[in-house]
Amino acid sequence: MPGDERVVEISSPGVFLRTSDERLRIEKDGHVVGDVPLVDVATIILTSPDAVVSRATLDAVTRHGGSVVVCGPQHQPTAMLMPLAGHHAPTPRLLAQAAASKPTHKRLWKQIVVAKIKAQAAHLEARDRPDATLRTIAGGVRSGDVANAEGWAAQRYWPALFGKAFRRRRDGQPPNALLNYGYAVLRAGAARALAAAGLHPTLGVNHHARNNPLCLADDLMEPFRPVVDVLAHQCVAHRQAEPTTESRAAVAAVLSHRVAHQGELRSTSDWLHRAAASLASVYTRGRRDLLLPEGLADAATYR
Repeated sequence: MPGDERVVEISSPGVFLRTSDERLRIEKDGHVVGDVPLVDVATIILTSPDAVVSRATLDAVTRHGGSVVVCGPQHQPTAMLMPLAGHHAPTPRLLAQAAASKPTHKRLWKQIVVAKIKAQAAHLEARDRPDATLRTIAGGVRSGDVANAEGWAAQRYWPALFGKAFRRRRDGQPPNALLNYGYAVLRAGAARALAAAGLHPTLGVNHHARNNPLCLADDLMEPFRPVVDVLAHQCVAHRQAEPTTESRAAVAAVLSHRVAHQGELRSTSDWLHRAAASLASVYTRGRRDLLLPEGLADAATYR
């Protein structure tokens, strides 16, 4: 299981990253300005245009299970580096994953969509903006979500959360860019959890784009997206809808954000690792259901 799950953003100019004594050292102008144990580094986000990272540092970070996200000029994620190995016996799991049947994937996708919609409903309820229709939609999801319940739920969820004029688009108006940033951190966390579970992130349950190397990570992260939405909504409430240093740090905390499910309070990262492990059990041990928390909105935490 992960440690403290630190997300390290490098946004200042003139920063050099190196490793020493199993620690990530962040240097600027010849001085150490940051020092983090490698085992605690979940993700490094590079937004500074002139940050320098050595090959040895990239190797050390990924060997310890961390990932690296590279962002463009507008703080939009453009690339990701992640570990290739993480589980002690990945080959049997990869073979079982590749051999999974289409009915199995349809069943899994239904579970993922139901969990996502229930999490969206819980989020709105915690905001005193309940929409009973979302619960109804979740209860009617069919195998493979052939009726696109996910899309119907989104049409109700986003206007209720950010106003009727809001449209969720990657290149849309604020807070879309902030959401993109948070989702990139979440995606990296999902990919890391899958690697630790011995699964390959390219072989998706529902996502199958030929140019997407993280299809399974995109599947696994879906029920956890409302955690990013929670953090982004808090930023909007404080008039920080744009990706500033403060708002980026707020949504980047998604992996350490603690959420409640069935009496357990754990970090998002911990739930991702548990979800990935349950998925591996589906492929290798005939497990039927994924472990996906549905009550992500802990009202005491979200207000």
